[in-house]
Formats: sequence, structure tokens, C-alpha cells
Amino acid sequence: MQIIDDTEPAPPVRRQSTIEVHPLTVHIGAELRNVSLAEASRDGELFAELKALLLRYKVLFLRDQDITRAEHVALAERFGPLEDHPVAGSDPDHPGLVRIYKDLDSPAEHYENAYHCDATWREAPPMGCVLRCVETPEVGGDTIWVNMAEAYRRLPDDVKARIAGLRARHSIEASFGANMPLDLRLALHERFPDAEHPVVRTHPETGEQVLFVNAFTTHLTNFHTPERVRFGFDYTPGGSELLNYLIRQAAIPEYQVRWRWTKNSFAIWDNRSTQHYAVQDYWPAVRKMERAGVIGDKTF
Repeated sequence: MQIIDDTEPAPPVRRQSTIEVHPLTVHIGAELRNVSLAEASRDGELFAELKALLLRYKVLFLRDQDITRAEHVALAERFGPLEDHPVAGSDPDHPGLVRIYKDLDSPAEHYENAYHCDATWREAPPMGCVLRCVETPEVGGDTIWVNMAEAYRRLPDDVKARIAGLRARHSIEASFGANMPLDLRLALHERFPDAEHPVVRTHPETGEQVLFVNAFTTHLTNFHTPERVRFGFDYTPGGSELLNYLIRQAAIPEYQVRWRWTKNSFAIWDNRSTQHYAVQDYWPAVRKMERAGVIGDKTF
């Protein structure tokens, strides 16, 4: 006898979320509690919650995450493949896990105390990063993140009109390469030619418009047109003054959140819509961080 079961299949059982979300400012940043990043590195549903929160708050903070380096890498790889860094060193056993260890012997070109979006000198800048604090000073060494979508939204309308369609050049040679001997600097430039990005980027997942110039940006590439330039003075310093005005938007406190590090605290940020600034006020104390950067998309 054939038995036909025409009842509706039972809906899948979903895990009840226990994540506590504590926004830190009006425009950016939330601290998450009652969640394990080790578990998120293995649990697709929990990771999906984290990613949704990341798109909303742009940077997520967690404390007391005593996880392994392998779990750190596995979590970051859920966002996508990891990238290495041509200047900073990586953990030999975990490619893509970049060591940012700072002490009095740190090379001068490894400064981070400038508002920047990671690796915009790449044609496809990183999608985001997962950063862990390994060792931190008792006081100092905070990091600031900035909501650059809010920075664009709050620009005066006349400035938005002036920068519509503008593009800008971003350089590793003029930043990390500046302190290198000439031959090494030119070799770095040959390996990583300057990248060009729109001044206003469209976020590929949220659709937000993002102000996308930072400390790696050297100049506007299509500013010198008859519509913008009457005389040479309009081009230089006119274009440079406009670019500097745009870069300075990251320093406005209303767009920022500041995080005090503790051992085994984490920050996960969306590199497409934020900038950050690592405050170097702690020497001669030591600060050790490990960062997994996720390969991103080309800008549009």
C-alpha cells in the first residue's frame, strides 16, 4: 500500500540569537556581548548575524575572545579570501594574518596615526578586516573609526555637486615607500602601480554613497577640465585644497567612535565605508595586534 504524505514539511529550527548589541555612538560602532567568535568561525548562521550587524554598525567590537589564530583566520575567511601585505610581516603559519607589532624599534614607515582606509593603493581595496589585540599598553593605543558614508551625507550640497564624477589616485609609493631607498621604492611602485578610485564610492552591499579619499590619496586625476579651471590657480592649489578639505572630513568627531583595547579584544570593520586612526601615544610601551584583511572588490 502506498502512503502519500501531503502535509507541509516542518520549518527548520533556527537558533535563538543571544547576541547583546550595545551601540557606542549615534552613527558608528557597536560592542557585542554574549557571543563567541570561535563559534562564529564554525557556525554559518551565527556568522550571518555578525555580518548583518557589521553592515548596520560598520565596526563591531568584542572583548575577552581567547581564540586560536586558526579560528581568527577561519572567521575572517568567512567574509572572503585573505590578502597579504607587501610591507608588514605575516604569521608564518597563518598566511594573511598580518602582525602589527609596535615598539621603539618599529620602522618609521609603519606609522598608522593618519586617517586611512586600508590599502586603497590596491585596485581592489580590502572588503574589511578582523583585528585582534595581543598586547596593549596599560593606557593609550586606542583606535578611532569613522563613518565615511555619514561624512558624505553631511557634505554641503554645493560640495557634492563639485565632486560628482571626480576620481583620485592612491599610492603605496608615497606612503609606505617614502622612507625606502630609491631602488626599493621604485620596485614597490612597479609591483603596485597607483590605483584610481572614485572620490565618492557606492557601497556594493548597502548602496550607500561613501566619501572615499584618505591618507593614501595623492591627487584628483580628472579635475583639470574647462568647467573647473579658468586659470592655473584653479587647478593648483585649487584641486589640492578641495582634496584636503575632503580628507579632513574624517577628523570630525560626530562621525567617529573610539575604542580602548584590552588583551583579546577584537574589532571587525567594513573597510569600504570607514576609515580608522591608530593613536600612537603609548611609547615606550609595546602594542601588538594581528589583523586578517579580506580581499575586496573594484570600486565603482
